[in-house]
Amino acid sequence: MKILIASTPATGHLNPMLAITRILVAEGHEIAFMTGTAFRARVEASGVKFFPLPEGADFDPNDVFSRVPELKTIPPGLEWFRVACERIFVDAIPAQHQGLLQALQQFPADIIVGDDMLFGVLPMLLGPRSQRPPIALCGTSFLHWAREDGAPNFLGLPPARTDDERDHYAAMARDFDAAVDQPVSLRLNRTLKGLGVGPIAMPLFHSVVALGDAYLQLSVPSFEFPREIPSSVHFVGTPPIIANQVPPPSWAEELDGTRKIVLVTQGTVANHNFNLLVAPTLAALADEPDIMVIATAGGRPVDAIPGKVPSNARIASYLPFEWLLPNVDVLVTNGGYGSVNQALSFGIPLVTAGLTEDKADVNARVAWSGVGINLATNEPTPQALREAVRTVLDQPRYQFRATQIADEFAEIDTRTEILRVIGELVTDETEVSRLRAIAASQGRRSGRRA
Repeated sequence: MKILIASTPATGHLNPMLAITRILVAEGHEIAFMTGTAFRARVEASGVKFFPLPEGADFDPNDVFSRVPELKTIPPGLEWFRVACERIFVDAIPAQHQGLLQALQQFPADIIVGDDMLFGVLPMLLGPRSQRPPIALCGTSFLHWAREDGAPNFLGLPPARTDDERDHYAAMARDFDAAVDQPVSLRLNRTLKGLGVGPIAMPLFHSVVALGDAYLQLSVPSFEFPREIPSSVHFVGTPPIIANQVPPPSWAEELDGTRKIVLVTQGTVANHNFNLLVAPTLAALADEPDIMVIATAGGRPVDAIPGKVPSNARIASYLPFEWLLPNVDVLVTNGGYGSVNQALSFGIPLVTAGLTEDKADVNARVAWSGVGINLATNEPTPQALREAVRTVLDQPRYQFRATQIADEFAEIDTRTEILRVIGELVTDETEVSRLRAIAASQGRRSGRRA
């Protein structure tokens, strides 16, 4: 089978797509991978063909907001989200679409597998079904779908429990629609019209869930708010961590079980200012003798972490998570979806603090599911962090819930589920093509008899 993988050029999207690629390569499938040029070496190291995204859809993964620098200064809120949707996602659609078409000319794939924010698939999904291969999309963020309580996504709102909360959420949804969904939809539909398709009436982020032939949500049902979801959505667990990307650090032997291990990370996107979470966590736990704090800079130099490194802390630019996570007792994070799900698959409870991108909603799920404490801020104080970490360490209920979620991950054979969904889509498409060919042949014979 020939499979084209397509990924937004951001590490949090690329990593799970590369993990899926390795599953497919191991099964003997022929794979091509399209993403940003910065990731060429990593893609080719997987032994697959690389296609670069066109310049209009490419960006520096170490500075995702370089094309829209104002996103670094606009405070979290509706304006920030609108600008991000318009400039990062909608404006990239024509170039992404063109890149997909060019890749398919050179690599006639039986199926496209993309991440959930590569909206360049929309022109194909809205166009004639007979002119494209099946398309499966992977949910690398929380499930972007309408909620039963009427709350808008991306604001970090837990499920409503009362009529008053539902009324409040309805008012917030109206504000969100006016400030974000409507202007983004206008820009989206102008873009789609220029590509000869559309319009669509649903919000941008709902569109790929609704229109994709299959949607592989990289999590488990218990970490998602309950609601009615399309039958095309499949919870497939979290892909295995790609091993041996970096070696263990020189201080690896210090993780000997004598101290609790607290890992703190700001991920690979919202890590331009380590004063938000990493530095205050190091300060918060500096005087905790039973704790070792490990901080990772998400690929940035370690000297970007400000201040003196406490004696009970160790820092690194990157760390091998397949080695580290089995030793971690608490993860402190701003709420990257992949990192949170990886931690939960190991039964690690969390302390979260982040409001940008999709993080408010990811962190709301942390609190709602009982696996950790959500501080619901971008700038937690050292005191708040210390109290939250100690609470999660000292109160067994968080570890208990994280272990329950880990058991749910263990019940899903991610490899088998991914192969099943992809295989069924291609098989169904082959059968449809066969029936079309028979119908066309019968039509030609009927015409000759006439």
